Amino acid sequence: MQHRIIVLGAGYTGAVAAGRLAKRLHRDDVALTLVNAEPDFVERVRMHQLATGQDLEPRPLADLLAGTGVELLTATVTGIDVDRGTVDVTHADGDTRELAYDTLVYALGSGWNDQGVPGTAEHAHEIAGRPGALRLRERLARLEAGETVVVVGGGLTGLEAATEIAESRPDLDVALAARGGLGDWLSPKGRRHLREVFDRLGITAYEHTTVTRVHADRVTTGDGASVPAAVTVWTAGFAVHPIAGATALEVTDTGQIVVDQTMRSVSHPDVYAVGDAALATGAGGKPLRMSCASGSFTALHAADAITARLTGGKPRKGTIRYFNQCISLGRREGLVQYVTADDRAVRAALTGRLAAVYKELICKGAVWSAGNPTFGLPVRRRRVLPERAAERRPGAAGAAEAPVS
Repeated sequence: MQHRIIVLGAGYTGAVAAGRLAKRLHRDDVALTLVNAEPDFVERVRMHQLATGQDLEPRPLADLLAGTGVELLTATVTGIDVDRGTVDVTHADGDTRELAYDTLVYALGSGWNDQGVPGTAEHAHEIAGRPGALRLRERLARLEAGETVVVVGGGLTGLEAATEIAESRPDLDVALAARGGLGDWLSPKGRRHLREVFDRLGITAYEHTTVTRVHADRVTTGDGASVPAAVTVWTAGFAVHPIAGATALEVTDTGQIVVDQTMRSVSHPDVYAVGDAALATGAGGKPLRMSCASGSFTALHAADAITARLTGGKPRKGTIRYFNQCISLGRREGLVQYVTADDRAVRAALTGRLAAVYKELICKGAVWSAGNPTFGLPVRRRRVLPERAAERRPGAAGAAEAPVS
């Protein structure tokens, strides 16, 4: 009897978790299913490039998972019953299925967060995923010289979007609105370089500015000012997928699943959450920020913890830490800000063309790790303990192929 593991979501974290489990567990003992709404692996960290007209290399998940023994199911997750141990999915043709699991890895990630600001949902564009990036791409292509693009949000995504747009379309007026100072979390060297790049690209920075309403042709700020915007790009934070909040899982006010140090749900021990979907703590007990930088490590921790539980081993101990923040500032410039373990900037920073090359290597490495979750090292597949292989969730028997009623 095989132990059924279902991984929901095939972004950086889901793909890594599924691949690593496949490499570490004996194929005769587990049935591994990866559910994803799209057939391709999406490089989320490159969505600002896609939005500005650059073509990204297609990365079919079927190719990424070839030879691993992982079953890929292209479908949308529509519901989860964590008490019965089932997942409802819907295929593109409308066909619905109920899948049964013994262990679930929740990696549905996050999308854009409009923060409840009026007009944002109706008028703003987002680049949290491929559909949004493609819509923005079409809109930017229709803009004429001299029109204004306003990027709302001064975090990493906002900086990358603003600089990418300004570099690719020097005929447009690009502005960025940030709640704080421009790059105020960076080191002095990092802030100085960021301002130099903004000046060189002609980007206007509205610092200490809160956008309170988005209109079709402008944004309104907290002090009542009106800023022209033929296109508004909203990058002010992320919101997790809402499905977890509709289950019996213990979640935070923002919908993140509360987990322990092994990424295991504190309320439902057969559920693991990774990436943006999990409220996980890192160095100093601080919550990990939503990012690829921390997400991939949570996937490794979860996969190794599941392997240990099923095979009688001990979960590895260790705290997830940060090393740097990598920011692309167009195709020719970059900024690598070195940080403490708990993500606070230190004096050292890498800038310029070398930093751009470094960031590009990081992006390529993230894709490579999704297809090589053991980093090319040989790993012995472990046998699942008989008592673990025979585990079945109550009420889940026979649900693997059952249609949803």
